[in-house]
Amino acid sequence: MIELIPAIDIIDGKCVRLSQGDYESKKVYNENPLEVAKRFESWGIRRLHMVDLDGAASRHIVNYKVLEQVASHTSLVIDFGGGLKSDEDLRIAFECGAWMVTGGSIAVRDPEVFEGWIGRYGPDRIILGADVRGKEVAISGWRDKSGVEWTALLEKYVGGKGLTKVICTDISRDGMLEGCNVSLYREMLAAYPGLYLIASGGISCMKDIRELEEAGVPAVIFGKAFYEGRISPEEIQTYISTTSC
Repeated sequence: MIELIPAIDIIDGKCVRLSQGDYESKKVYNENPLEVAKRFESWGIRRLHMVDLDGAASRHIVNYKVLEQVASHTSLVIDFGGGLKSDEDLRIAFECGAWMVTGGSIAVRDPEVFEGWIGRYGPDRIILGADVRGKEVAISGWRDKSGVEWTALLEKYVGGKGLTKVICTDISRDGMLEGCNVSLYREMLAAYPGLYLIASGGISCMKDIRELEEAGVPAVIFGKAFYEGRISPEEIQTYISTTSC
């Protein structure tokens, strides 16, 4: 069974989605992220991926109050990312209810800090964010090139530091509703068979999710496909009920 992880991306405290990481493409879907999170929980969802897009642009945590509200009013296991660049950011995220945090830019820009987080909190609570264009990792809210290929990033942290969870987004497909890059995820899993790989970007319907499941991908993040009505609450509930039996 592939784990279904809906995404709630936050700008100005509202639930939004972007296309290919372009902030100019912002579309507001709900002004109350807690309301959205409660719906997911009622349908049997257990995990939630929250991204502080204001934080990603500002390079420090911004929407921690939204995180705190969702964490204190649901039982969802939340992984939180976007703008986490310091020990203080991490402290705030965990104190506000995140169970796991995702570090992408920080893992490239300041590996000593990121490695310190792994040592302090353990690999179960730190997720590596590997957001790619082609083979290159993008950073700073996907706006900057890193000069680092995903193969080198995973070798450093999965192969070298014992991280077990990676979120990989194919930026070219994110928000485009054109299907996901299954071949990329197959390549990652072939290199690291025990990796808890969380696929993201391009999900357009439940068929895409089942294709990832058949490829052996452990988890998937979906967002726009749900918000645009291409994945229905009934499909989510049916999938969870049939695969959990």
